[in-house]
Amino acid sequence: MTMYAEDFRLVQSLGDEHIGLEARARVDDHLDTRIWLRLLACSTQIEHQIRDLLRLRFATSLPRFDYLAQLDRHPEGLRMNVLSRYLMVTGGNVTGLTDQLVKDGLVRRASDPEDRRSWRVSLTDKGRAEFALMAAEHQQWLAGLFKGLPQADKESLYASLGQLRIHLTRHQAELQAAALAQTADDARA
Repeated sequence: MTMYAEDFRLVQSLGDEHIGLEARARVDDHLDTRIWLRLLACSTQIEHQIRDLLRLRFATSLPRFDYLAQLDRHPEGLRMNVLSRYLMVTGGNVTGLTDQLVKDGLVRRASDPEDRRSWRVSLTDKGRAEFALMAAEHQQWLAGLFKGLPQADKESLYASLGQLRIHLTRHQAELQAAALAQTADDARA
């Protein structure tokens, strides 16, 4: 039996309630497909656990936590359009979250002194204090999720994922060009 078949059986042992995105994989799928599905499954599983813990412990959502985290990293505040890019969401989503967080006293919104057409948002003292509590527990949760992995495995995984990010970034343009060329070929056919 190949290593892949053994690995596939290991994943199947998770059971239907935990298999998640890897349920889409078959033992004869390309390794690239199985890697992609495993990355998605791990990311989704971690995200769901963090979402649940934020909701249970702080009655907040992951988008609110991420928003506050970005502002915590930028004490001088951020323009809302920049915050939108950092969070990888639309301006409308940022506006809605901003309205809620201003109402809750966690964020202040002021016109940007460099561009009066723009808004700059920053944490209030209350927002900074509440985020500090959430961030400390968030770090403990992540440490708990990865606790059973040996340090060397975590470092190797981190380095490998960094290499993957660089590889994906370098090859993004050529993959898009190939897809556009294929679309053009399909349209001519």
